[in-house]
Formats: sequence, C-alpha cells, structure tokens
Amino acid sequence: MLLRYFYDEKLAHASYVVGCQKTGEAVVVDPMRDITAYEELAKEEKLNIVGALETHIHADFVSGSRELNDRFGTKLYVSDEGDADWKYQNLDGISHQLLKDGDQFKIGNLVFDVMHTPGHTPESISFLLTDKGGSADKPMGIFTGDFVFVGDVGRPDLLEKAAGIQGTSDSGAASMFKSIERFKALPDYLQVWPAHGAGSACGKALGAVPSTTVGYEKAFNWAMQFDDEASFKKALLEGQPEPPYYFAVMKSVNKVGQKLIKDLPELKEITSAADIEALLAEGKQVLDMRPADAYSKGHIQGTLNIPFNNSFTNWAGWIVDYDKPLYLLLDTKVLDEALVALRSVGIDEVYGFAEADSLMAQAENLASYENVSPSEANEMVENGEAYVLDVRNQTEFDEGHIDNAQHIMVGTLKNRLDEVDTDKTIIVQCQAGARSAIAASVLKANGIDKLVNMTGGYSKWQQEVASVKQ
Repeated sequence: MLLRYFYDEKLAHASYVVGCQKTGEAVVVDPMRDITAYEELAKEEKLNIVGALETHIHADFVSGSRELNDRFGTKLYVSDEGDADWKYQNLDGISHQLLKDGDQFKIGNLVFDVMHTPGHTPESISFLLTDKGGSADKPMGIFTGDFVFVGDVGRPDLLEKAAGIQGTSDSGAASMFKSIERFKALPDYLQVWPAHGAGSACGKALGAVPSTTVGYEKAFNWAMQFDDEASFKKALLEGQPEPPYYFAVMKSVNKVGQKLIKDLPELKEITSAADIEALLAEGKQVLDMRPADAYSKGHIQGTLNIPFNNSFTNWAGWIVDYDKPLYLLLDTKVLDEALVALRSVGIDEVYGFAEADSLMAQAENLASYENVSPSEANEMVENGEAYVLDVRNQTEFDEGHIDNAQHIMVGTLKNRLDEVDTDKTIIVQCQAGARSAIAASVLKANGIDKLVNMTGGYSKWQQEVASVKQ
C-alpha cells in the first residue's frame, strides 16, 4: 500500500493519495483543486487514479474531485447522508457512488468502510482503511475530514454563521457529541488522518501535527473529555472564530458544481498604469499583492492590498468580491502560484495581471498612508485628533483591547463602512500589524483616506503604552 500526504499551507488543508501498488490503482481523499501534485505522483509511482473520496461538502476550499474526473475519468465517492439540503447536485454525467453509514467499497486490495460522523456538517462521513494486501483484517486508520483534528474537532456553527441556516449550531453540536462517542469506541491504535491543520477556520484549536491516533485524541483532545452533552455543546460553541464570507460560497460551489480550470478566462498582461486606473474607474477590482510596507509607501488609488503570504488565501476569500472581475498587481514570478491560491477558494474571475514594481515606477500621483508606533498613536488619541479602529477577531478583542476602541473585524469591514467615523483620523490596529494594513487598504480603496496604520499592533501597544501607564 502507498499513502502520501499533501498539505496546502495557505489553506491549512491536508489531502491524501492512497494506492494499491499491486493493482496500480489509487484514490485521493479530499482532493485540492490543483491536482498537479497528484498527477506527478501517479506518473512517478505508475498509478491510475480511479477514485476521489470526499468526507463532506467542503466550505473552505474548492474540491478537486471534478478536476480528477475530467483528467482521469475518476469515480467520485461522496456522502448520501444528511437531509435534502446536503445532497450533492453536481453529479450528472459523472461516475459516482453515493455512500451511507456502514457501506464498504474496495480499491484493489484496499477496503474502505464508511462511518457517518455528523456534527461539523450533517452529511459528514469518515473512511476507515484496511489494507488486505498483506495479512491485515482490521483497519489501520481513519480519514476523518473535518470531524476529528489533532487536538480539536470540527466546528458545528458554520452552517448558521456562514450560510445563514438558523438553529444548526445547536443541532450540529448535539450530533458532534454522538459522533465523538462512536469515535471513542474505535481501537486506540487506529491512525487518524484529518483534512486540516493549525490555521484552519474549521475549528478553534487545531494542532500543527499532521496525524494522530484514536487513543491519543481520547486522552488529550479537549473535546473528548466530556460525558455530559450540555457541557460539551457549550464548550464547543464558545470561542469559535468568525467564519470567512467565502465559506458560504464554497459550500454552494462544492454542492452545485464549479467550472473546470481549463474553462476559466485567459489572463491578459497589462503594462500601463493608466490602464489599471481605467479598470478601477470602470468598477473592476485590482488587488495589489506586494508587502504592506511597499504598498503603504506608494500605490495606485483604489487598489486593495493583500500581501502574498500564507494568509493570502484566507483574506482574499474574505475581501475579494466574487461577482466582480479581478486584476492582479504582483511579482509575475509568482503568478501561477497566486492563481492556484485564488482558484482554491473559487475566485475564478481573474482577467489580467501586471508587474507591480514596473507599474509603480511609471504611475503618477501614487497614494500612500502613514505607519505610526503605538506611542505615537497613543499621543494622537490623547490629543483628541484620532480614535482606534480594532480589526482583530471578536475573541481577541474580548480578551483585551485599547480603551474606547471601535471593533470591526477586518474581514467584515467592507460591509460595515457606514459604521466608520471619518470625522477624526482613524488609527487602524490589529494584533501585530498585518491585518490592520489590509484593513487600511480596504478603507483607502473606499475613499477613506484620513487614517494611519499602527505598527506592531496590540501586542506592541501593551509593551510601549499599557506597561508605562500601569
């Protein structure tokens, strides 16, 4: 048997290729949309990818199952659990098998047993894997998707918070409690292969270790320590991070179906700053992907700034308007990587790109904003000339914040601009300075120019200002 692990750092998403080397057949569990790595492995190991297994209808990335079907004629193995709202609607003309609790299927000498594990979503299933190529007659591990992570379990509130389906948080938490009781009954030696690691918004305390065991999670996972359902539900629902807006879009895309990458628009290279300004005037979106410091010193008015780092995909999903054409300003050496990242969360309407540094060199009347230290920001507030806009998560704000700060989480800012006081200078602040820079660009792109970004964020403010005041 062959088992390979693939990890997308920008999405904190794990997928797996499982192959029977005797028959040369393989499947991909919870595949990412960019299937290049799977293709390369299949060629290297002389495997034919015959199946794509999905643990649930994903909300945080676009599944690659349809891409695999188009490339390899792959059969989709998907859940038939949950009510009518959680049935796949993108299976016409595609080879597939609908799965329920207790079902079993084989790929070569590999046996997959299906276990219904609702809680994160109603249709969620897990796959127990037995390798009968040797002498094993019991499973060696379980692919848990977003059910059990290392040190955490899947959040049940996404359907309510991201998709607006009222009442599902409580019922999902109740289902999760029952699913965990089933999980606890599994053998301690079973390996656990989850679909996410630290940094995913599908839970609140995910570990950064790629795999674990049933026994270890039973002993140390906080969610496994409850015997009382009411206490468990309360603990599970408390402190969950805000779900990105794009989660609702992804849920729909993976349920109904998305375009194949080969059918997406071809990109046009733009070489003139005037052309970018014209696109902005037409209402198009332009995303400047340079580091925040470079953007703050000079950028084309109206552009948004999301630096291309490991947090890029998440913030793009929050901030980019899926219904508007998008153009990119970036180092063109990372264009392909940037497209993979954007398409992984369904941002497909990308029509053009430009070399950012080249355009900045030729553009006239570049906009900018000032960065200030916490001490300078404190002086501005005490002089009555400015106020603080805290753009961190709700849980961070609740744990401690600057006195009289207004709180609008950065991802929600574009929809709450009418709440922003523009009479005074706005001091935009987060925990360390990265998210506040993104927020500053959102404000600037919407014509709110009277602002500064506080470098070092709340952490630095505690050191420079709060400690002095005490």
